[in-house]
Amino acid sequence: MTEIKFGTDGWRAIIAQEYTVDNVKRIATATALWIKQNGGNSLVLGYDCRFAGLLFAQTTVQIMGHHGIKTYFDKNFSSTPMVSLGVVKKKAKLGVVITASHNPPSYNGYKLKSELGGPSIPKDISAVEALIPPHNITETLPSLEQLESNGLIEYINLEDIYMAEVEANFDLNTIRDSGVICAYDAMYGAGQNIVRRILPNAVPLHCEINPGFNGQAPEPIHKNLKELSELIKNNDNITCGLANDGDADRIGMYDEDGNFVSSHQILLLIVHYLYKYKGLTGKVVVSFSVTDKLKKLCKLYGLEFEVVKIGFKHIAEIMITEDVLVGGEESGGIAAKGHIPERDGAWIGLLILEFMAKTGKSIKELMEEVYALVGRFAFDRNDLHIANEKKWAIIDKCKNGEYKHFGNYMVQRVETIDGFKFYLAEDKWVMIRPSGTEPVLRVYAQGPSEEEVNNILSATHQTLG
Repeated sequence: MTEIKFGTDGWRAIIAQEYTVDNVKRIATATALWIKQNGGNSLVLGYDCRFAGLLFAQTTVQIMGHHGIKTYFDKNFSSTPMVSLGVVKKKAKLGVVITASHNPPSYNGYKLKSELGGPSIPKDISAVEALIPPHNITETLPSLEQLESNGLIEYINLEDIYMAEVEANFDLNTIRDSGVICAYDAMYGAGQNIVRRILPNAVPLHCEINPGFNGQAPEPIHKNLKELSELIKNNDNITCGLANDGDADRIGMYDEDGNFVSSHQILLLIVHYLYKYKGLTGKVVVSFSVTDKLKKLCKLYGLEFEVVKIGFKHIAEIMITEDVLVGGEESGGIAAKGHIPERDGAWIGLLILEFMAKTGKSIKELMEEVYALVGRFAFDRNDLHIANEKKWAIIDKCKNGEYKHFGNYMVQRVETIDGFKFYLAEDKWVMIRPSGTEPVLRVYAQGPSEEEVNNILSATHQTLG
């Protein structure tokens, strides 16, 4: 029997291997039991564009109905932020999204969303895990038609709910009439319809259904977005680029020259915009792999700053109890004040477009404002696909303090909030962290220039062997 464990953001597994209808029934059973134990009686459910998403979602509906839980369900694919917002609007106890987010196309997954509109907090996730039955569910389940006639399914339109929230919080006419023309790469994911609806003038790319994602993991990082970059470079009318991952909770962006705008830069822009231009305050919470430049900007602005473990659930846990201005991760998951405590790739993209529209400035010009405050920097991340045995051997060496230098870069100090961040000199560091879901070792680096970052990564790879 497969052991089902939640990683940094939900349970993910390879379709038809561990990710099966039988295992979805088991995890859905645990979800239903948790809802009942915690005084709830309803769930909001969505799925993205991955293979068999509708099948796994319908299976979840049947399990919920079997346990007397009402499901608010959109028959069409949905982004994760749409489901999270739907939980709040429908006052449901929990949300579930059938998605493997940015993972390769062979994966699917199962995310839990709290009644407050963000990822479920770690203790609730552990409680659901503990309720997963160690056996397959063999009971005959009610049909969808039976559940609908019994009032245990209510079909809803999550896109309409989300669109109303966008219209209430953004001056869309100002954005649409500003002359800002955005190229949008949906990466064949769940943002494709809603973003084109919000931005009818956007130049679309990969905005169709392709469960195989053209053979590429739908993660909005530069190496996966070369086509978007070239589209911008070859079109003088396009002023920026926006990309989302498979379930549209992550963001990638490009400036008017087709240069990638990293999550670190987006986070700096959002803090700068919300504080300096909109007069908002609050704590800034980031994951361990985010640039230290955020800390410098927060110090300049007198904003409280906190670093947490990787996984947006750790940020969300703070957002639901404290006054948070911005929360974000290096991997492209960013949340902002005035919205649900959830990373939302489309929403954050709109904030940047609004910043451009209201100032008349390009992303490059706005970044110059930030650089004037915190200094220039570069960042990159390499994912080393290595055997798990080698991955964990390297991590053991990190734990034992065996890495004193990487090439000519001497280690000054080490932080171990989540992984191992080796500070090499002022504004230079390299971080090593194992993936929780794949045979991958992630190596992150920051330096004053791209050349320096490449040198740091090269020296680290040679040292790791």
